[in-house]
Amino acid sequence: MAIQNKVAEVPNIWAVAQEQFDHAAEKLALDDGMRRVLRVPQRELTVNFPVTMDDGNVQVFTGHRVQHNVSRGPAKGGIRYHQDVSLDEVRALAMWMTWKCACVNIPFGGGKGGVIVDPKKLSIREVEGLTRRFTT
Repeated sequence: MAIQNKVAEVPNIWAVAQEQFDHAAEKLALDDGMRRVLRVPQRELTVNFPVTMDDGNVQVFTGHRVQHNVSRGPAKGGIRYHQDVSLDEVRALAMWMTWKCACVNIPFGGGKGGVIVDPKKLSIREVEGLTRRFTT
């Protein structure tokens, strides 16, 4: 008899955020039009950009920026640097930032950025160069 190695599936974080939204929208009795507007991001951008490393070598990184909703003001949210960051993760974090800003009644919308990189493998100068290129 073969032993099966069962690996727990990690839930899609974007699907989790949308389920949370659906639950809250039901409790708040939001109309269908408002649900359609708030359930998805307003803007998404994926970029590939070069960075010159300390040794002179050029590496290309991928980054995502999501503005979930800017109805209350400009999108607020930082940049996540991680080797496993995904567009779905950035979408979820941007949506949650929209909710946080609305809950504390500040005039910002929700946004988030993410760059696929292990920042522990970069020097301070390389992280700075990476950040400058991504934000440009």
